[in-house]
Amino acid sequence: MQKISGKEVSKRIIDRLKESAAPNKILAVVQIGDDPASNHFIERKKAASSEVGVDMRVYRFKEGLSQDDLRKEVGRISSQKKVGGVIVQLPLPQSVNKFYVLNAIPREKDADVLGERALGSFYNGRGKVLPPAVGAIREILKELDLIGKIKNAAVIGPGFLVGKPASTWLLGQVKNLSVIDEGGSMEPVKSADVVISGAGVPGIIDGSSVKEGAVVIDFGYGEKDGKMSGDFLPPAENENKSGFYTPTPGGTGPVLVAKLLENFFILNQEK
Repeated sequence: MQKISGKEVSKRIIDRLKESAAPNKILAVVQIGDDPASNHFIERKKAASSEVGVDMRVYRFKEGLSQDDLRKEVGRISSQKKVGGVIVQLPLPQSVNKFYVLNAIPREKDADVLGERALGSFYNGRGKVLPPAVGAIREILKELDLIGKIKNAAVIGPGFLVGKPASTWLLGQVKNLSVIDEGGSMEPVKSADVVISGAGVPGIIDGSSVKEGAVVIDFGYGEKDGKMSGDFLPPAENENKSGFYTPTPGGTGPVLVAKLLENFFILNQEK
């Protein structure tokens, strides 16, 4: 199976954005605490923002901040006219209800499409932008010339960041869709033309079990044998299996960041 280079896909999106003037607005990122993984993801967003001329600013708060105070801060930042987009870096502390906080972001500034109003618009087909995971899936399938040509698809993990929005979008794109929850049978993966995974269980998909010519788009990641691994375990090279997959790292991650910035551009058109 051939690797899909997320860096190359991301570069093409970034190059498209460079052709337009960057919005004269701030992209605000709200961070709670000092989680190393969150810091890493924020740095990637900051680097990509700088490349396309976006003024991204990080608003950091101590982990002990109450969810009411955090919601107020997100609302305060969102209300500023100079702010054109707001991102709350996940995960939040367990004591915080993420939906309560995310819902403080106005739909027109929700570049991550995580608040109920932005998600509601997406689920009803009225959203101005797609959730970044859906945008990444669409971009990859478009590059492979598969839009409108997929018969069977399987989504592993119905989570709110990847699985649920991906399933909603795929319903209008494929003939047969299987959504596999935790503990569910993996049998549909064997006949799927496209497999989307956000389970976060390293190696849950064995490359030997997917069909010839399948496309695996992997958003899941976790630690295995001391290193970061994706949900998809690629087949051995000597199997000579046809198809495509996104590796971990270097697969969907860079595309998600690029699509997030694309959403920021779209939300601030004609402003």
